[in-house]
Amino acid sequence: MKLYNSATRRKEDFVPNHPDIVKMYTCGPTVYHFAHIGNLRSYLMEDVLEKYLRSRGYNVLRVMNITDVGHLTSDADEGEDKMLKGARREHKTVLEIAQYYTDAFFDDCRRLNIKRPDVVQPATGCIDDCIKIIEKLLADGYAYCAGGNVYFDTSRLERYYIFNDFNEEDLAVGVREGVEADESKRNKNDFVLWFTKSKFEDQALKWDSPWGVGYPGWHIECSAISMKYCGEDLDIHCGGIDNAFPHHTNEIAQSESYLGHKWCNFWVHIHHLNTTSGKMSKSSGEFLTVALLEEKGYDPLAYRLFCLQSHYRKALVFSWENLDNAQLAYQKLITRIAALSPDDGTPEPAALDALREKFNAALDNDLNTALAVTCLYDALKARTSDATRRAAIAEFDRVLGLDLLAKAEARRAADAKAAAAVSAAGQRFSVVAADGAEDTEITALLLARQDAKKAKNFAEADRIRDALKAQGIELTDLPGGVQWRRG
Repeated sequence: MKLYNSATRRKEDFVPNHPDIVKMYTCGPTVYHFAHIGNLRSYLMEDVLEKYLRSRGYNVLRVMNITDVGHLTSDADEGEDKMLKGARREHKTVLEIAQYYTDAFFDDCRRLNIKRPDVVQPATGCIDDCIKIIEKLLADGYAYCAGGNVYFDTSRLERYYIFNDFNEEDLAVGVREGVEADESKRNKNDFVLWFTKSKFEDQALKWDSPWGVGYPGWHIECSAISMKYCGEDLDIHCGGIDNAFPHHTNEIAQSESYLGHKWCNFWVHIHHLNTTSGKMSKSSGEFLTVALLEEKGYDPLAYRLFCLQSHYRKALVFSWENLDNAQLAYQKLITRIAALSPDDGTPEPAALDALREKFNAALDNDLNTALAVTCLYDALKARTSDATRRAAIAEFDRVLGLDLLAKAEARRAADAKAAAAVSAAGQRFSVVAADGAEDTEITALLLARQDAKKAKNFAEADRIRDALKAQGIELTDLPGGVQWRRG
């Protein structure tokens, strides 16, 4: 298996540090609001990577943090704390906000078939671990106290910019363009490890420390949580591409200075989901959540398919038209799988091996999910038995997570129910919805279509069919009636 390593900027053979386990850390959400679907693209692709590693026989330990304290707008202590902002917005405590949006995040993950990591650790549960690391960094000369805060001293590093070839002159205050300089820093790229003198004296969550009452900076939590559960080395660290700098850059700086050796072998960054007007965010345009997709009639797994059809290292453009196409492709895929016989004997080993080999080759090539999705269609077209096709799809879907066989079984059951309803109606032409819904307008159109067919006005019958298709309505003609479903 080859993975693109952001730290070396090339594809490399994936070889874990230890033969019996793959240690994988993924940056979790800041739980001050609902996750938008752009956030969830990262977790979805990380989920595929974990499931594929498991499918190839690796034992995976996946750890994820929950940021529930100390995430300011920038490292210059500039901008309001996101958790405190959420608490004020909803008139709740910070911990109430954190719990509510943590639960909401994992509910979104459930609807998208994203597996919960083996370890989920809120930052507030690892304060002592953060303090331990900071104390050693101070003792070893990698950190200093100034203005009441503790800073990491980036001048002690031979190389600070790991993921980008930055020049110092190109960076404003080492974090974001236009950020006000922190006069307590020795160097503009230094970052806070512990705050005791924040600009926000009403910070809700504070702890005792050797440097006074305060709270940790954003970056230190990931180092502390990773080392607590994964030890002194990592195989894979994942996150969105916007975390590469400064968050992951600062994680490497503090972790390797603390440990005295290389910390993580592979850095896997998932690129943005953009709208047609730019990067998706919670503050601009329509707030796109999984719940909103469902309200608009989309299956969340159609969004999962939409993400899988693009490579994780390419920016993906979201539009309702693109999601419509993904939903239609998803429904058609289910329909084709539903047509396979569930009672077709046992799979043919040679044919199954050939299909499996193509699927693995796709994901071995830097997790090429687009090509892996194509392998689903290859399995459906393969000159082999339905049992073999179903076995291949079942294997592939344990990684892709689209619930294809379960949805196909539900489709078959709905079709059988509709056919039975039409048969029970005798000679009367019946209009039946696959999900049992009633829609008088659609029923009237389908009865008119049947009248047109009886009158041999096939142009009018086709016009009605095409009009319904444009609305996403799929038709299945049955003896004595028609079944319809929303695509």
